[in-house]
Amino acid sequence: METKYKYNTKVPAVKRLMREAHELQESTEDYSAHPLEDNLFEWHFTVRGAPATEFENGVYHGRIILPNEYPMKPPNIILLTPNGRFEVNKKICLSISGYHPETWQPSWSIRTALLALIAFMPTNGTGTIGSLDYTPDERKALARRSQNWKCKQCGQIKSLLGSNVAEISTTESQLIKSVVFKAEDAVSTNAKEQAKTSESSPSPVSTHSSSAGNISPGQSPTVNEDLATSHPDTTSSSFHISERTSTVLITIIVTAISFLLYRRIFLL
Repeated sequence: METKYKYNTKVPAVKRLMREAHELQESTEDYSAHPLEDNLFEWHFTVRGAPATEFENGVYHGRIILPNEYPMKPPNIILLTPNGRFEVNKKICLSISGYHPETWQPSWSIRTALLALIAFMPTNGTGTIGSLDYTPDERKALARRSQNWKCKQCGQIKSLLGSNVAEISTTESQLIKSVVFKAEDAVSTNAKEQAKTSESSPSPVSTHSSSAGNISPGQSPTVNEDLATSHPDTTSSSFHISERTSTVLITIIVTAISFLLYRRIFLL
Protein backbone atom coordinates (compact mmCIF):
# COMPACT_ATOMS: atom_id res chain seq x y z
CA MET A 1 0.00 0.00 0.00
CA GLU A 2 1.46 3.31 -1.07
CA THR A 3 0.20 5.28 1.94
CA LYS A 4 2.77 3.66 4.26
CA TYR A 5 5.50 5.77 2.65
CA LYS A 6 3.67 9.07 3.20
CA TYR A 7 3.20 9.03 6.95
CA ASN A 8 5.27 8.70 10.07
CA THR A 9 4.55 5.19 11.30
CA LYS A 10 5.57 6.18 14.83
CA VAL A 11 2.43 8.32 15.13
CA PRO A 12 -0.19 6.26 17.06
CA ALA A 13 -3.04 7.04 14.65
CA VAL A 14 -0.96 6.13 11.59
CA LYS A 15 0.30 2.94 13.20
CA ARG A 16 -3.21 1.91 14.17
CA LEU A 17 -4.72 2.66 10.75
CA MET A 18 -1.92 0.77 8.99
CA ARG A 19 -2.71 -2.27 11.07
CA GLU A 20 -6.45 -2.02 10.42
CA ALA A 21 -5.87 -1.57 6.69
CA HIS A 22 -3.84 -4.78 6.71
CA GLU A 23 -6.57 -6.65 8.64
CA LEU A 24 -9.26 -5.48 6.21
CA GLN A 25 -7.38 -6.30 3.02
CA GLU A 26 -9.65 -9.28 2.38
CA SER A 27 -13.27 -8.31 1.85
CA THR A 28 -16.11 -10.31 3.39
CA GLU A 29 -19.61 -10.93 2.11
CA ASP A 30 -20.94 -8.34 4.58
CA TYR A 31 -18.43 -5.52 4.43
CA SER A 32 -15.25 -4.16 2.89
CA ALA A 33 -13.18 -1.06 3.67
CA HIS A 34 -9.95 0.53 2.52
CA PRO A 35 -8.16 3.89 2.84
CA LEU A 36 -7.79 6.17 -0.12
CA GLU A 37 -4.43 5.95 -1.87
CA ASP A 38 -3.60 9.56 -1.09
CA ASN A 39 -5.22 9.88 2.35
CA LEU A 40 -4.89 7.36 5.16
CA PHE A 41 -7.44 9.27 7.23
CA GLU A 42 -10.27 8.88 4.73
CA TRP A 43 -11.67 5.43 4.01
CA HIS A 44 -14.37 4.15 1.70
CA PHE A 45 -16.52 1.24 2.82
CA THR A 46 -19.25 -1.01 1.46
CA VAL A 47 -21.76 -2.93 3.57
CA ARG A 48 -24.54 -5.36 2.74
CA GLY A 49 -28.00 -4.80 4.20
CA ALA A 50 -29.04 -7.04 7.08
CA PRO A 51 -31.06 -10.14 6.08
CA ALA A 52 -34.79 -10.34 6.89
CA THR A 53 -35.09 -6.53 6.80
CA GLU A 54 -36.12 -3.97 4.17
CA PHE A 55 -32.38 -3.52 3.48
CA GLU A 56 -31.83 -7.16 2.52
CA ASN A 57 -29.89 -7.55 -0.75
CA GLY A 58 -28.99 -3.86 -0.61
CA VAL A 59 -25.36 -2.77 -1.04
CA TYR A 60 -24.42 0.56 0.54
CA HIS A 61 -21.28 2.61 0.06
CA GLY A 62 -19.90 5.41 2.21
CA ARG A 63 -16.97 7.34 3.65
CA ILE A 64 -15.22 7.22 7.01
CA ILE A 65 -13.40 10.37 8.10
CA LEU A 66 -10.90 9.67 10.88
CA PRO A 67 -9.53 12.32 13.25
CA ASN A 68 -5.80 12.75 13.87
CA GLU A 69 -6.44 11.54 17.44
CA TYR A 70 -7.85 8.18 16.31
CA PRO A 71 -8.43 5.77 18.06
CA MET A 72 -8.81 8.06 21.06
CA LYS A 73 -11.57 9.91 19.21
CA PRO A 74 -14.31 8.34 17.03
CA PRO A 75 -14.62 8.55 13.24
CA ASN A 76 -17.35 10.30 11.27
CA ILE A 77 -19.45 8.12 9.00
CA ILE A 78 -21.11 9.34 5.79
CA LEU A 79 -23.31 7.24 3.51
CA LEU A 80 -23.21 7.91 -0.23
CA THR A 81 -25.73 5.36 -1.56
CA PRO A 82 -29.45 6.29 -1.30
CA ASN A 83 -30.93 3.95 1.30
CA GLY A 84 -34.03 5.49 2.90
CA ARG A 85 -32.60 5.27 6.41
CA PHE A 86 -29.87 7.93 6.43
CA GLU A 87 -29.39 11.11 4.46
CA VAL A 88 -26.59 10.83 1.90
CA ASN A 89 -23.48 13.01 2.01
CA LYS A 90 -24.15 13.88 5.64
CA LYS A 91 -22.51 12.73 8.87
CA ILE A 92 -24.82 10.28 10.62
CA CYS A 93 -25.47 10.01 14.33
CA LEU A 94 -24.38 6.74 15.93
CA SER A 95 -23.05 5.86 19.35
CA ILE A 96 -19.83 4.82 17.57
CA SER A 97 -19.49 8.00 15.50
CA GLY A 98 -18.16 11.51 16.04
CA TYR A 99 -21.54 12.66 17.37
CA HIS A 100 -21.01 10.66 20.57
CA PRO A 101 -17.35 10.83 21.65
CA GLU A 102 -18.47 10.09 25.21
CA THR A 103 -19.51 6.53 24.27
CA TRP A 104 -16.58 5.74 21.98
CA GLN A 105 -13.94 3.27 23.16
CA PRO A 106 -10.39 3.17 21.72
CA SER A 107 -10.59 -0.63 21.52
CA TRP A 108 -13.26 -0.32 18.82
CA SER A 109 -12.19 -0.22 15.20
CA ILE A 110 -13.41 0.49 11.68
CA ARG A 111 -14.58 -3.11 11.45
CA THR A 112 -16.71 -2.84 14.60
CA ALA A 113 -18.12 0.46 13.37
CA LEU A 114 -19.23 -1.21 10.12
CA LEU A 115 -20.82 -4.12 11.95
CA ALA A 116 -22.65 -1.68 14.21
CA LEU A 117 -23.85 0.30 11.18
CA ILE A 118 -25.32 -2.82 9.57
CA ALA A 119 -27.18 -3.64 12.78
CA PHE A 120 -28.28 -0.04 13.32
CA MET A 121 -29.86 0.51 9.89
CA PRO A 122 -33.13 -1.42 10.55
CA THR A 123 -33.81 0.49 13.79
CA ASN A 124 -36.31 3.32 14.11
CA GLY A 125 -34.70 6.59 13.03
CA THR A 126 -37.08 9.02 14.75
CA GLY A 127 -35.29 11.90 16.40
CA THR A 128 -31.72 11.10 15.32
CA ILE A 129 -29.54 13.41 13.25
CA GLY A 130 -29.37 12.55 9.55
CA SER A 131 -32.12 9.94 9.73
CA LEU A 132 -34.88 9.34 7.19
CA ASP A 133 -38.28 7.72 7.65
CA TYR A 134 -38.97 6.02 4.32
CA THR A 135 -41.57 3.26 4.07
CA PRO A 136 -40.42 -0.39 3.90
CA ASP A 137 -41.44 -0.59 0.24
CA GLU A 138 -39.41 2.50 -0.62
CA ARG A 139 -36.37 1.10 1.18
CA LYS A 140 -36.71 -2.24 -0.61
CA ALA A 141 -36.84 -0.43 -3.96
CA LEU A 142 -33.67 1.51 -3.06
CA ALA A 143 -32.02 -1.74 -1.96
CA ARG A 144 -32.61 -3.22 -5.43
CA ARG A 145 -31.26 -0.12 -7.16
CA SER A 146 -28.20 0.00 -4.92
CA GLN A 147 -26.72 -3.10 -6.57
CA ASN A 148 -26.03 -1.02 -9.68
CA TRP A 149 -24.68 1.99 -7.79
CA LYS A 150 -21.15 3.14 -8.67
CA CYS A 151 -18.63 5.20 -6.74
CA LYS A 152 -16.54 7.63 -8.80
CA GLN A 153 -13.42 6.49 -6.96
CA CYS A 154 -14.15 2.83 -6.26
CA GLY A 155 -16.32 1.79 -9.22
CA GLN A 156 -19.11 -0.79 -9.02
CA ILE A 157 -19.69 -1.18 -5.28
CA LYS A 158 -21.28 -4.63 -5.53
CA SER A 159 -17.98 -6.05 -6.74
CA LEU A 160 -16.19 -4.70 -3.66
CA LEU A 161 -17.75 -7.32 -1.42
CA GLY A 162 -16.11 -10.74 -1.19
CA SER A 163 -17.17 -14.27 -0.37
CA ASN A 164 -15.48 -14.66 3.01
CA VAL A 165 -17.76 -15.01 6.01
CA ALA A 166 -17.14 -12.43 8.72
CA GLU A 167 -16.55 -13.92 12.15
CA ILE A 168 -17.96 -11.76 14.93
CA SER A 169 -16.32 -11.87 18.34
CA THR A 170 -18.21 -11.73 21.64
CA THR A 171 -17.05 -8.14 22.21
CA GLU A 172 -18.29 -7.07 18.78
CA SER A 173 -21.60 -8.86 19.35
CA GLN A 174 -22.08 -6.97 22.61
CA LEU A 175 -21.26 -3.70 20.86
CA ILE A 176 -23.89 -4.36 18.19
CA LYS A 177 -26.52 -5.04 20.86
CA SER A 178 -25.47 -1.87 22.68
CA VAL A 179 -25.86 0.25 19.55
CA VAL A 180 -29.33 -1.15 18.82
CA PHE A 181 -30.38 -0.69 22.45
CA LYS A 182 -29.25 2.94 22.46
CA ALA A 183 -31.17 3.56 19.26
CA GLU A 184 -34.39 2.20 20.77
CA ASP A 185 -33.73 4.06 24.01
CA ALA A 186 -33.24 7.34 22.12
CA VAL A 187 -36.58 6.89 20.34
CA SER A 188 -38.32 6.07 23.63
CA THR A 189 -36.78 9.12 25.33
CA ASN A 190 -37.82 11.37 22.45
CA ALA A 191 -41.41 10.07 22.64
CA LYS A 192 -41.53 10.69 26.42
CA GLU A 193 -40.24 14.24 26.00
CA GLN A 194 -42.87 14.97 23.36
CA ALA A 195 -45.61 13.59 25.62
CA LYS A 196 -44.33 15.66 28.55
CA THR A 197 -44.30 18.79 26.39
CA SER A 198 -47.87 18.14 25.26
CA GLU A 199 -49.05 17.70 28.86
CA SER A 200 -47.36 20.88 30.08
CA SER A 201 -48.67 23.06 27.24
CA PRO A 202 -51.84 24.98 28.38
CA SER A 203 -54.95 24.58 26.28
CA PRO A 204 -56.82 27.62 24.87
CA VAL A 205 -59.84 26.82 27.08
CA SER A 206 -57.99 26.65 30.40
CA THR A 207 -56.01 29.82 29.69
CA HIS A 208 -59.12 32.06 29.83
CA SER A 209 -61.37 30.03 32.12
CA SER A 210 -60.45 32.00 35.23
CA SER A 211 -61.51 35.33 33.73
CA ALA A 212 -64.90 34.57 32.24
CA GLY A 213 -66.30 31.21 33.33
CA ASN A 214 -66.98 28.71 30.56
CA ILE A 215 -65.46 29.76 27.20
CA SER A 216 -65.79 27.83 24.00
CA PRO A 217 -62.48 26.80 22.30
CA GLY A 218 -63.01 29.17 19.36
CA GLN A 219 -64.02 32.22 21.41
CA SER A 220 -61.76 35.26 21.18
CA PRO A 221 -60.23 36.73 24.37
CA THR A 222 -61.44 40.20 23.29
CA VAL A 223 -65.01 39.04 23.81
CA ASN A 224 -64.22 38.48 27.48
CA GLU A 225 -62.83 42.02 27.74
CA ASP A 226 -65.98 43.47 26.16
CA LEU A 227 -68.12 41.55 28.62
CA ALA A 228 -66.06 42.85 31.51
CA THR A 229 -66.39 46.50 30.43
CA SER A 230 -70.10 46.22 29.63
CA HIS A 231 -70.91 45.17 33.22
CA PRO A 232 -69.56 47.65 35.83
CA ASP A 233 -68.16 46.32 39.04
CA THR A 234 -71.05 45.87 41.54
CA THR A 235 -68.76 46.37 44.51
CA SER A 236 -67.73 49.85 43.30
CA SER A 237 -71.34 50.75 42.54
CA SER A 238 -72.47 49.73 46.02
CA PHE A 239 -69.76 51.89 47.53
CA HIS A 240 -70.95 55.01 45.67
CA ILE A 241 -74.60 54.40 46.74
CA SER A 242 -73.61 53.94 50.36
CA GLU A 243 -71.58 57.20 50.36
CA ARG A 244 -74.53 59.18 48.91
CA THR A 245 -76.96 57.81 51.52
CA SER A 246 -74.65 58.79 54.36
CA THR A 247 -74.42 62.38 53.03
CA VAL A 248 -78.22 62.72 52.94
CA LEU A 249 -78.60 61.36 56.49
CA ILE A 250 -75.96 63.74 57.83
CA THR A 251 -77.71 66.67 56.13
CA ILE A 252 -81.07 65.68 57.71
CA ILE A 253 -79.52 65.33 61.18
CA VAL A 254 -77.78 68.69 60.94
CA THR A 255 -81.00 70.32 59.77
CA ALA A 256 -82.97 68.75 62.64
CA ILE A 257 -80.45 69.90 65.25
CA SER A 258 -80.46 73.41 63.81
CA PHE A 259 -84.29 73.50 63.95
CA LEU A 260 -84.33 72.38 67.58
CA LEU A 261 -81.76 74.99 68.56
CA TYR A 262 -83.75 77.70 66.75
CA ARG A 263 -86.99 76.82 68.65
CA ARG A 264 -85.17 76.71 71.99
CA ILE A 265 -83.64 80.15 71.53
CA PHE A 266 -86.81 81.94 70.46
CA LEU A 267 -89.14 80.22 72.94
CA LEU A 268 -87.10 81.27 75.97
